[in-house]
Amino acid sequence: MSNDSPGRKRSFTNWLKPKKSRQTLRKRGAESLMSASTTTLASVHTSYYRPSYEHEPVPPLPIAPLQAHREKYRDATSRIDTQLGENRDYTAILHALSLQETFDANDVRRTGRDNRPPGDKAIASLSWQLWRCITDYLDPKSTVCLALASRTLYRRLGRRPFTMLELPENYGYKIEFLNLLDVYLPHHLLCFPCGKYHRRTQEGQEKLQSARVLNPLFACPNERNMVRRPPRHRIAHGRNIPFAFVQLTTRAHRFSPRYGIPADSLGRRWKHDEWTLATRYYVHEGRLLMRVISQRFAPCGLPPSGKRLLLYSRDDYWPFFSACAHWRDGELMNVCKCALDHVPVPRDTGGLQGIEGKFKDAIRPGTRSDNSFGIPSQCSRCQPMRRCPFCPTEYQIEIKLAEDRRDPRAVSFRHALVVTRWSDLGDGSTPSLSQEWAACNGETDEYDSFKRLGKRAISGIFESAFTHDTIPGRRIISMNPDNKRGGEKRNDWY
Repeated sequence: MSNDSPGRKRSFTNWLKPKKSRQTLRKRGAESLMSASTTTLASVHTSYYRPSYEHEPVPPLPIAPLQAHREKYRDATSRIDTQLGENRDYTAILHALSLQETFDANDVRRTGRDNRPPGDKAIASLSWQLWRCITDYLDPKSTVCLALASRTLYRRLGRRPFTMLELPENYGYKIEFLNLLDVYLPHHLLCFPCGKYHRRTQEGQEKLQSARVLNPLFACPNERNMVRRPPRHRIAHGRNIPFAFVQLTTRAHRFSPRYGIPADSLGRRWKHDEWTLATRYYVHEGRLLMRVISQRFAPCGLPPSGKRLLLYSRDDYWPFFSACAHWRDGELMNVCKCALDHVPVPRDTGGLQGIEGKFKDAIRPGTRSDNSFGIPSQCSRCQPMRRCPFCPTEYQIEIKLAEDRRDPRAVSFRHALVVTRWSDLGDGSTPSLSQEWAACNGETDEYDSFKRLGKRAISGIFESAFTHDTIPGRRIISMNPDNKRGGEKRNDWY
């Protein structure tokens, strides 16, 4: 009697036997996937205890044609630059990086051994009168550095170099000397009104706040003294950036994170008189770069008085958006007024003109004659970017469509005036040594941005650090082509 006869019970081994239905949908092997003629649904020969198909390799899953195309050209295009379209040579890039490294005397990672014999005997052989004559040809900062070079020089020169450095007329030399000690004091910060280092009270937790909030970073006796105010730069109404935050960000980038704070922690977003402003910071080659985006909804057909009310503040007659100290000397405000003239005016829907417009829309539904919700085009005057010739600052004025979120129940878009500013705030050394900081605050007339920056734009450097696809592609022209000076004394800036 066979095992399948109904009169005989099935054994336990038959229960563990694989079903034949699992073998009907399996192909003969991996070779059959490559040929359509050998693909059949024939059963696979199996043994009683160990089926043979368990040892067969799993066939690869078929890939989509688009994915196969991407895999084919991924290796060929992985080294292509998205901006130049050229293949990157990584070997040349590494060699270029090694050649671009400069020697920094204040580098904390610098290690070296001086195997020269000590020269104390030669120094001590000269009298103190001769050393005093030598220091008469040096400035106070260099004299103090010479006195601190060795004990023998300190004994020869005495306390006279330090006494000369404490004089009020040598305040600039004192700040330059104290700046050399920055690498050795990670827990302190240089206070410029006092001329000394103070212990940081919020170490690693410093936050940039509004100008209306007293935010001391260290205990200073002159923190409420309005006569000796610490250096700061005005961003917009009620917002500024103290020089101490520029020090913290550049020190953290130059030395180590424990010396300061990252530049990303300085970014803020706020509103003031229907203006929305957002800031972002980035450290490039030891200098702090700043971007401020100012935006406000702009109605169409504004008269000259309406444009002034939209752009200027009634408190101090400064613009609501972020601007440098030279905004009166040039065409910045005239360019903003020109951009407001390009806001599309909606079509008149009253009378026969409205009926005519509706009739044209019904005949040609694809071409709407009302362009009040379209993207406006700017003219050759307000479209190019502007660069201030007296400081490292660039501006871009645009008319964009922005979403109006005042009514959460409706989705509406309106035209908005967007003014973007890029500035270089310097290396954070001192307010006088950092020429970029002094130029942005209008404290020097010797800075020429076109000679310093050349063909490279601050906006391109800043935007390329975050993305390679949204770099401003407009040409850059001077904000002050006529080289006007005078500021508020002139009557044509308003």
